[in-house]
Amino acid sequence: MSKNSIIVLLSCLFAFTSCNNWLDVVPENEQVSGSYWQSKEEAEAVLTSGYIYLRDMHVSLLEWGELRGSSIYKTIGYSPLQSFNLNADNKSVCNWGPFYKVISMANSVLANVEYVQQIDDTFNEAQMNSFKAEAYFLRALSYFYIVRNWRDAPLILSPYEDDSQEKEVAKSTEAEIIAQIKEDLTTAIKSEAAKAFFEEDWQTKGRATKWAIYALMADVCLWNGDYSEAIVYCNNILEASESRRPAFVEDSEQWFEMFYPGNSNESIFEIQFYGSSQTNQLASLFGNSIPTYQYTDEMLVDFVTEAMSIDGYPDLENQVRTINAGIVTDNADLEIAKEGYVWKYTGTGTNDNVRPSSEQNAHLILYRVADVMLMKAEAMVLNDNSAASWNEALNIVNRIRARAHAPQHEIEVSGMTELDMLKLILSERNIELAAEGKRWYDLLRLGRMMDGQYRDAFIDLVVKYNNSARAEWIRSVLRNDDALFLPIWSSELINNPKLVQNPYYDIVQ
Repeated sequence: MSKNSIIVLLSCLFAFTSCNNWLDVVPENEQVSGSYWQSKEEAEAVLTSGYIYLRDMHVSLLEWGELRGSSIYKTIGYSPLQSFNLNADNKSVCNWGPFYKVISMANSVLANVEYVQQIDDTFNEAQMNSFKAEAYFLRALSYFYIVRNWRDAPLILSPYEDDSQEKEVAKSTEAEIIAQIKEDLTTAIKSEAAKAFFEEDWQTKGRATKWAIYALMADVCLWNGDYSEAIVYCNNILEASESRRPAFVEDSEQWFEMFYPGNSNESIFEIQFYGSSQTNQLASLFGNSIPTYQYTDEMLVDFVTEAMSIDGYPDLENQVRTINAGIVTDNADLEIAKEGYVWKYTGTGTNDNVRPSSEQNAHLILYRVADVMLMKAEAMVLNDNSAASWNEALNIVNRIRARAHAPQHEIEVSGMTELDMLKLILSERNIELAAEGKRWYDLLRLGRMMDGQYRDAFIDLVVKYNNSARAEWIRSVLRNDDALFLPIWSSELINNPKLVQNPYYDIVQ
């Protein structure tokens, strides 16, 4: 099905099932499945709507993943995320509703595709199972974002199709949600129904392939402390031999192609925009004309440090992910640079050419191979403290740095502590994956692992990079386990009396 055809089908779907006119179209107490699920195309339209709802969240995904981690900061207006001064009335950052829209679409697909397959002769079992694998991915991905931001939340696994169904659902624990995420992904993997690739490149990178499912599972395992499992799922990608597999792009001259035009061979899953009809504001939000988001001062120090050659002068000619690629700044005054622009979403290459008005369609990459490589490196450090394992982790980091023309880490791992190795890997993730929505989750993972063994290191890193709040305030907030997560939006508490607010925000309200 073509991209435009899917959008047309989706428009038809919304016309008939929007919240505003649902009761006008479907008689009370009649299940939507009985009147809508009649063909493969209708099933695919509902599945596609899950991706559309995810796309609608692209700016929020960046804010949740970056502002608390302080690699970027909001320069215009106030952000309670970066100031760590949240309350339950902050709808823009505390509303989990958009994720539940994605989950609702996934639940609907899982509940109804078998019925559709029985009545549509053109809808074969392989296609049906492929749709189910995508739905499991979308549900798992949504719950993984929820659990990392709110920790505990309602776990809803069936669609709302009848007015008699219970709408008020209490929260499930983080452990229960993680278990369900892993069950969903395991089901998708064991079915062997997820595709390795689609007919069109934008679908291969913009829909859930088996590679996207492996990457998400590796991420979940790393978050949950299942390090040996994380390594296995990383290797399912990194050691694959299929011709259409995603692969690490060794050529430094191709590095920026991940961001312009996008959908590169290194990409695993990215949120898609298209042409001049499906656009976003990323280029203007991150651009060099009154940007809404910029790199923090400490982040710029990291970029400038990497750009310096061994004799202490900027090596502009060979830079890949810093000067003129990761950022744009005053090249003549690198050592005191105070402004840095997120070039990934603004430029057309490692030059100063900005995206034209007809190409305001930068994608948001959620998973790519370098990310998976660094997940594996972290898992190897935590899973096995042998010199061989740590050296392999170091080699992974140095391979990524070699592509970036960054100096190699020439160190003896025998002289490194576990925390030293973790900080080295997290530093590499911070530069390589800058402004890709990863930083806060990386730091939070460090702060919570092994019952908070590295909480001080986590807090120190947040304080070091933050531009917006006093160090004493940040330290006081991040000492509280509950404050590491967002409050539930106040309207959700009113609409669902079974919900209980995160206790930290009961105190600070």
